[in-house]
Amino acid sequence: MVEKVLVLERVSHAFEGVKVLDNVSLSAGPGEILCLLGPSGCGKTTALRLAAGLEELQSGRILLNGAIVAAPGFHVPPEERSVGMVFQDFALFPHLSVLNNVMFGIPRGDEMARLARAREVLDQVGMSGFATAFPHTLSGGQQQRVALARALAPRPRLLLLDEPFSGLDSRLRSQVRDETLHIVKDSGTTTLIVTHDPEEAMYMADQIAVMCLGRVEQTGDPLELYNKPANAFVTKFFSSTNSFIGTVQQKSVVTPFGPIAAPRLREGSQVEVLMRPEALRIVPALGKPTPDGAAQAHVLTVRMLRRASFLHLCLGDFAGNHLHFHCRVPGRHMLKVGDTVHVTLDRAQAFVFPMDPNSKRFVASSSGCPPTKASEAL
Repeated sequence: MVEKVLVLERVSHAFEGVKVLDNVSLSAGPGEILCLLGPSGCGKTTALRLAAGLEELQSGRILLNGAIVAAPGFHVPPEERSVGMVFQDFALFPHLSVLNNVMFGIPRGDEMARLARAREVLDQVGMSGFATAFPHTLSGGQQQRVALARALAPRPRLLLLDEPFSGLDSRLRSQVRDETLHIVKDSGTTTLIVTHDPEEAMYMADQIAVMCLGRVEQTGDPLELYNKPANAFVTKFFSSTNSFIGTVQQKSVVTPFGPIAAPRLREGSQVEVLMRPEALRIVPALGKPTPDGAAQAHVLTVRMLRRASFLHLCLGDFAGNHLHFHCRVPGRHMLKVGDTVHVTLDRAQAFVFPMDPNSKRFVASSSGCPPTKASEAL
């Protein structure tokens, strides 16, 4: 069995009596990228700071390469953990050149060897031509690459990235994210990334730990988390969803698109059915009868969102009770507002969970379709 590079065992932590981590256990193997994903305040940055040694551990254990580096009453300082870190604001020294910024992270010793190593990692990140430049003359993406080179220069056992792309605009963020992935993978360094962006986590990580209120809700690879979410929170965090409230009857839930199986949920219990927008398949009605297993809907709005069309659909005839659903289809869709469509559901992208008391039912309306709580975000 391959030994894990980073292990957090039953880690709990509190600030002024407020618990921010609650019995968190995580691990990352050699060369693996582990991402801590969750909303602000979920504890992910605290977990990273504990791994770095920037906070003293209150409960549990942290191990690096099988050796304990943190436990209650025992603390190995950051400089002795062989950990590299890229901060959210990059934290480059403004008075040092790019080359000297990178050399700063390399332990003192043979100056020629330090210089050679600094030039090696600058070349690795594509910044060798900027060795004499100063940070203020660089773009955000270039500063990020220099910060990454500085973190990798000492050949750390563990690389920590704290929201490393959040300060970049969307176009540059995609480019730098891709470059960083290749650099980190080529270096073979085990990496822990903190982010609140699910797309970023899915792009970068081998394993993702989804966190909420100090606890790990689910850990797995991106495909597993997207296709087999453990609960409603994980489902909703990875994409917008359509939400339908129903009741388990004979091991299934009746929906506008036909019954959905719920074999493990209690008979008669209230449940929430979550459907991703791309799970809805639409075809123009063209006056044809609604097929079995389909629902008839009207198109309320059509919006082009880069590589996909986003449609708001109303199930009903605008004169009674209405249900409002969102649908995402690839490319440009030629439907117009007011068109009638037949809607079917890809059941592989529909998930049934016990009712969350914070969710709400669809609201009946005679003046249009009300938005659902769970599907507000595009």
